[in-house]
Amino acid sequence: MYAVIQTGGKQYKVKNGDVLYIEKLPLEADETVTFENVLAIGDENGIQVGTPTLNATVQGKVLKNGKGKKITVFTYKPKKNEKRKLGHRQPYTKVEITAINGAAE
Repeated sequence: MYAVIQTGGKQYKVKNGDVLYIEKLPLEADETVTFENVLAIGDENGIQVGTPTLNATVQGKVLKNGKGKKITVFTYKPKKNEKRKLGHRQPYTKVEITAINGAAE
């Protein structure tokens, strides 16, 4: 069984045991998170798609919070001696999916 969830402005196809790196959530490690924006649920019998969401939930466990790899952002204007170099590390939350509640009919 799998589900399509929406969190942080992105959509993820998940199943039990999957580990995701999602946009940072205001939770600490070892806390439980519930995703209520379930867009679709599927299994061997077919798929059930919501309009826009289903009355189902996906449970997960927060493993850790962290920052991604540093990217370099460099902007400049030619012939004007104007340049700027920045670094950015996107924060993330690592989540393990533990249960999908609301089976496909």
